[in-house]
Formats: sequence, C-alpha cells, structure tokens
Amino acid sequence: MTLEAELELTRGEFELAVDFTVPEGHVLALLGPNGSGKSTVLGCLAGLVTPRRARITLAGRALAGDRLNLAPHARKIGLLAQDALLFPHLSAVDNVAFAPRSAGAGKQRSREIAREWLSEVDAAEFADRKPAQLSGGQAQRVAIARALAAEPDLLLLDEPFAALDVDSAPAIRGLLRRVLRTGPTTVLVTHDPLDALALADHVAVLAGGRIVERGPTRAVLAAPRSAFTARIAGLNLVAGTATADGLRTPEGAVVTGIPADGAVEGEAAVAVFAPSAVAVYPHDGEHHGSPRNTVDALVAALEPHGPVVRLRVRGEGWAHGLTADLTPAAVAELALEPGSPVTLSVKAAAVAVHPAAGT
Repeated sequence: MTLEAELELTRGEFELAVDFTVPEGHVLALLGPNGSGKSTVLGCLAGLVTPRRARITLAGRALAGDRLNLAPHARKIGLLAQDALLFPHLSAVDNVAFAPRSAGAGKQRSREIAREWLSEVDAAEFADRKPAQLSGGQAQRVAIARALAAEPDLLLLDEPFAALDVDSAPAIRGLLRRVLRTGPTTVLVTHDPLDALALADHVAVLAGGRIVERGPTRAVLAAPRSAFTARIAGLNLVAGTATADGLRTPEGAVVTGIPADGAVEGEAAVAVFAPSAVAVYPHDGEHHGSPRNTVDALVAALEPHGPVVRLRVRGEGWAHGLTADLTPAAVAELALEPGSPVTLSVKAAAVAVHPAAGT
C-alpha cells in the first residue's frame, strides 16, 4: 500500500512542513535530532495529532485532507512504540487476539490468528503468560505480533528498540527485518543508524520540522549532507563553500578533496571523511607523507570504540569537533590525554565534497 503524505503543523514556535512517499511494501526511516518532528509525523499519520493542513493517502484511500480526518481506528494503521503497552490483565495470546477481534473476527478465529502470529515472532511458548511474566524482549515480540495481527495497511515503528537491553535489541531487530521483507508499508522513527541500515530502504532526515536529506539508506549515511547525519553515521563533516578542488570554510581555510556529483563551485557544501582517514601527530612533530589538509587542535576526549580509541578534538576553525580513530598502542606511544596539543592531517583523496543539506 503506497503512502503519500503532505503535513503542515504549528505548535508554539515549532513548525512542521514535510512531504514524502513510501512505495508499497517499502520501509522509510525518519532520522533526526530530538525535537526535529519525527514523532509528530507519526502522530499525524496515525491520527493522534491533528495538523494544520494535511493530505494523507494510503493505497489511494484518503485518510486526511479536504476537511477529512479519519479517526485512528478507521485508518488501518498499526503502531509499535518503544514500550510494548500490553494489556496487563490479558495473556499474550489474548493481547494479540485483541487486534483481529477489534476488526470484527470471532473469538475463536481471533485466537487462531493470534497463535499464528506468536509463532511467526518466535513467541508461541509465551502465549498463556501475562505481561508481568514477560521480559522486555518477550513483551516486544508480543507487541509486534499484536500490531501485525490487525493486518495494517501501514505500520508505524516509534523507536521500537529503545527500551530493550543490549541482548534483546539485536534479536528483535533481526525479527522485524525478517517480518518486514513481506510485511506492510512501514515508517520507522529511530535515532540509531543500525536500525535504518537493517530495516529501511530509504531514509529521510528531519531538522527543524523540514526534511533536509533523503534517499537510499546506505547512500545517505555514506555521504551525509548535514552535521546530524554525519554524527550518527560516525563521519567527520566540515561545512563551507565548494571550490574547484575542495571546500573553503567560513574562516577562509581550504580543505582539499574530491567534489561529488552535484557539488557546484561557490555554493554551500560539506567535506566528509572517516575518522580512520585522520592521522594524528604531536604538535610540531614530524609529518609523514604529503597530506594536503593539516590543522592544529587539542585533544578533548579519548573514548573506547570497539577495537580502536576514538579521539575527539577541540580547536579553531574546521578542527573543532573532528574525530580520529587510533589503536591503543598509538595513543600510548603519543602519550595522548585531554588537553594534549596535536596536529591532524587528512589526505585529499579521503575527503569527499558534497552539496550541503537543503541545496
């Protein structure tokens, strides 16, 4: 069921104005910082929030627009939040059966559907347990079954893994990935790029109530055009103006790189490069090779990051906020600690220059 949505909403000083399409059977992830409007978009789609102006159609069926605003129960939309929100007095099977029962199915048939979905989400053994007897991961499996048992035309996922522990989240993510391969059209709100990569075909990045980036998930996260997207993708981003061979920062410094398609000389652009591409030397120390881009900074923090140590720096101009990945041995050899002066260098070949978000 293809979803088409145009939404406008004003709440105090916050203004939301977005439009997007999700093709039938596809998954769109909405990314963005807190307060960017992600959950508000879901609320509008579900009918829980009334926008100032809206046009929402699902498989050609109008849900909102031209004085029409269908009630939530009439939209055929399933909503899965970070908390399972199961009925505490009902067993798992009766929680799931509640969905088809509400759609008019008989009690026996509703229970049959419920058991089928509990089996589908690997929760059949919990059928007779009450929510208080379930772990967080088990409860979320039941909640997924309940959302899908209603056979929604659209599934809304609002941070579905946020309340799960580190052991439960990967299993539930894998479960949803399997179910959504043949499941309904879906809109996912998340702050975790792993969720987007695992579940979504496309992403839309919101900032200040506007979509500032959109496209195939891997393409957007590999070539971010906003600081937020670069941060969640684990990449460095320097903003400025495109030049013939890179980017000029507002302070006048030049970051040499390789212009990507769409980067136009004189227009707003961003230089993007991975922390692993940043070499770190003692300040005024010997530099190896001939990197085109060097900048001085101070170590702000050293953080474990898998097998490496992620170095964060502070400094003037484009150095501020950069990250570099070093081996623990390199950190020890350089005697790095917060406050240490360093020089960072990045080879031009490792820097990609893209149009900035909104251009």
